[in-house]
Amino acid sequence: MLRIAIDCRMIGSGGIGSFISELIPWFLEENECLLIGTHEQCTPFVRMQNVEFCFCDTKPFSLSEILNFPSEVLEKINSYNYYFTPYCNIPGGINIPVFSTIHDVVFLDVKGLTGFSGRLIRKEFYKRAVNYSKAVFTVSNFSKERILHHLHCKKPLEVIYNAAPAYLKQPFENELPAKKNQILFVGNIKKHKGLKTLLEAFEKASNSSSEFNSNLVIVGNAENFRTGDEETVNKINVLIENGAKISFTGRISNDELKYLYASSRLLVQPSLYEGFGMPPLEALTMGTRAIISDIPVFKEIYQDLPVTFFKAGDSEDLCRKLLLCSDEPFSEEENSLIQNKYSYKDSAKKIIEVMRRKL
Repeated sequence: MLRIAIDCRMIGSGGIGSFISELIPWFLEENECLLIGTHEQCTPFVRMQNVEFCFCDTKPFSLSEILNFPSEVLEKINSYNYYFTPYCNIPGGINIPVFSTIHDVVFLDVKGLTGFSGRLIRKEFYKRAVNYSKAVFTVSNFSKERILHHLHCKKPLEVIYNAAPAYLKQPFENELPAKKNQILFVGNIKKHKGLKTLLEAFEKASNSSSEFNSNLVIVGNAENFRTGDEETVNKINVLIENGAKISFTGRISNDELKYLYASSRLLVQPSLYEGFGMPPLEALTMGTRAIISDIPVFKEIYQDLPVTFFKAGDSEDLCRKLLLCSDEPFSEEENSLIQNKYSYKDSAKKIIEVMRRKL
């Protein structure tokens, strides 16, 4: 049995929060774990076995985290065997073996997401994680290749895939929602998410066929959407002014997102860059077909799953796929493949194996 201190301070912060929340129950099956985070972040695990808590509200990626992390928290962490962080932030003062995670290096690969200083700071955090870690984990072979390219990582770099979160696999309290004639987009309006391509394809499909009468539902808040792509924002505004059936959900809960996945006819993920790309897997898990761009990481992650690929950035090709893509239910064979392809249990097992090798 290993004794692992786990940084939980990013629970509630999108995909990374989900990543660590899903791994923790599998860590706890055969290991003792110290969970570091706020009371709220630790609450879901209070009834589990082999768990201890150390409450800490020092913000990740802050100067305090590096230079003045609480001494009482450090003392507790250093009484364990290993420290695992779901991202690339590592507090100063940790004296036990560290294992970190770099999900992607999108800020180094994609221009325009941040300024020069922001890019430099992020690269230093990546490099610091590599330097302080016994091993580094990432979520795809594509991300592994990009990390090696930018950071020249000499430490063991292990791929541990994401998986669909457990709440999606729980049955609905009532009957399964009926499919609606709606297309779902889950993401932000940054250029590398490819929303502009989807908007253009949606407009073309709407104009080319009277039978195409879908709504486009964008998960997020129109006012507070994180974006550096004003062209896409303007495109949305023009389409809505011209009567296009486009709506934003606003901030929604996991249960509301689960309902949208289940009730949508299609999910479209038109990304130009991802480290993994979770929404297609989540949609498939809920029985909803996905049209996704043919970027290398999607070819890696989804090549054996029942998805439809289109040429990345090509709105004409996406338009054709929107008009032709079936929304028929998955076969038993397809469902079995979707449910069993990726597992957080397997990912946690691999992390533990890597830690054991570093004894």
